[in-house]
Amino acid sequence: MTEREATAQPGIAPTARPTAGTMFAALYGELVPYAWHVLDSEHDAYQLFHQRSLAMGWLEQQTAGGPGLWAMNDAGWTHPQAGPGAGLVSWFQVEAGAVTAERPLPVQAFLRCAQDATARIGTVRLSSVQLLLPVQGLHPAARPAYAAVPSTGTVHWFGERDPAGRTPVDVHINSGRATSIPAVARQLADDLAELEQDVFKCGERDTIVRGDAPAPLFHDSFWNGPPLHGMTLSGELAEWSCDAIGWLAETVADCAARLGVGSPLLLTVTAHPDAEGL
Repeated sequence: MTEREATAQPGIAPTARPTAGTMFAALYGELVPYAWHVLDSEHDAYQLFHQRSLAMGWLEQQTAGGPGLWAMNDAGWTHPQAGPGAGLVSWFQVEAGAVTAERPLPVQAFLRCAQDATARIGTVRLSSVQLLLPVQGLHPAARPAYAAVPSTGTVHWFGERDPAGRTPVDVHINSGRATSIPAVARQLADDLAELEQDVFKCGERDTIVRGDAPAPLFHDSFWNGPPLHGMTLSGELAEWSCDAIGWLAETVADCAARLGVGSPLLLTVTAHPDAEGL
């Protein structure tokens, strides 16, 4: 464990620019490090994520005034709040920039960067991803009619795929102390099912309202926790990948915002045990 990982705690990155809020991702599963990987290497999760973000043009460069999708905050391979045997592989935290009217939260890019950074040190078999989504940074009234749910414009990315790769998943959406998600649970499930897409298919729209989300790695005060009020959807993802999980997260965030949810959401996507890993 590096010094940065030992002391890392969630916090808001200082910035003078408008922001959507904090995005946090925790990847769970199995990581088999490459034989040449040095445990205490200077090329830790923070540096790898930072460099990948910069290379892809996604990192906001405050000193140069360069625009980007997010400002870097923190990252690690381990975390002091991860339970024993939880299977935490890596975690990443950024401050998302303000979301434009025609774009979703940049969760696909965020998870792509997280996956790439993690895969640099070993082979990953992913079982679950937990995300903090700053839904409060979305403004549905500003969306043009043709981009009411902007992520639906990219569904064809998932068109060329192995049909056998469809993966059964459980999707838990939690609004913390706020009761907003249980209040809109049935409508949210209906809205997701009625979109013209097959990236995520609800299983008979079987919504389960409950509050038993896996505990996040950050303190309750960080997001209006603890995770008391939520819902769980069972369904299928077009594929078990960070791309598909990111697309689903973007879609859930916008659908929830359209229903009046205005607080951070904790979203956990878990593959059924027989699903293929990344």
